[in-house]
Formats: sequence, structure tokens, C-alpha cells
Amino acid sequence: MPNLFRIGGYLVYFWSNENAEPIHVHITEGTPTAFATKVWLTSAGGCIVANNNSRIPQKKLNDILDVIEAQFYMICAEWKAHFKVDSISFYC
Repeated sequence: MPNLFRIGGYLVYFWSNENAEPIHVHITEGTPTAFATKVWLTSAGGCIVANNNSRIPQKKLNDILDVIEAQFYMICAEWKAHFKVDSISFYC
């Protein structure tokens, strides 16, 4: 499970067994869990919240989404390197 970065007390990461899905990240406060918030990355460089299972307050979630969008290319590069793929599928 690669940890990408922290934003305050929140960890942004992806699970190692999810490369069959379109590119996405998980966000949790504290220890990673299967019930973390899930965010899809879009081909336009944005992101869409798939679920907010971690119940991150909306203002904090918006700030985190801004950072995820700003780190779009880094996240894509990490996805390719970790899953050893040449191309990425996007949610939309």
C-alpha cells in the first residue's frame, strides 16, 4: 500500500490490489482502512469523490481535493510505477 502524502492529519494512498480499477486514491485520518474515503482522478486532471466513508468534513475534504488535483501528475506517475503499467484508465 503506497502512501503518497499527508495533508494535515489525513493520509492519501492507494491499495496495492486495485490496479484493475480506474486510477483513484483513498483518504483517511490515522490508520488506512478499507472504509476510507475514495476519490477518482479524471482525465482532465480533476477528481470526483466516489464516497466519503471517512466522514471528512466538507471544508477539509475540499482542501484535500485541491491538493490531490495539484498533485495529479505525481499521483499518475506513482500509479504507473507501483502497478507497472504504461497507461492509466480514468473514471471519466
